[in-house]
Amino acid sequence: MHVHVRFFASLRESLGRDELRLELPASARVSDVWGAATGQATLPAGVLCAINHDYATPDAVVQPGDEVAFFPPVTGG
Repeated sequence: MHVHVRFFASLRESLGRDELRLELPASARVSDVWGAATGQATLPAGVLCAINHDYATPDAVVQPGDEVAFFPPVTGG
């Protein structure tokens, strides 16, 4: 299945890309998307995930055509 992956803010800068399309096996999870997109086995602590603009957990199942987004930890005041 194909998914669209997006990276925001410092993740975009550290990975050197803001988006890509991936081909993944059926029943892939958000954590699988992260691994395939970055080559990193585990999702860093505090990174937020979303599927189609709704927050998701790393174990959420991804569907064909989904947009999966990753955001760095947010701080502010």
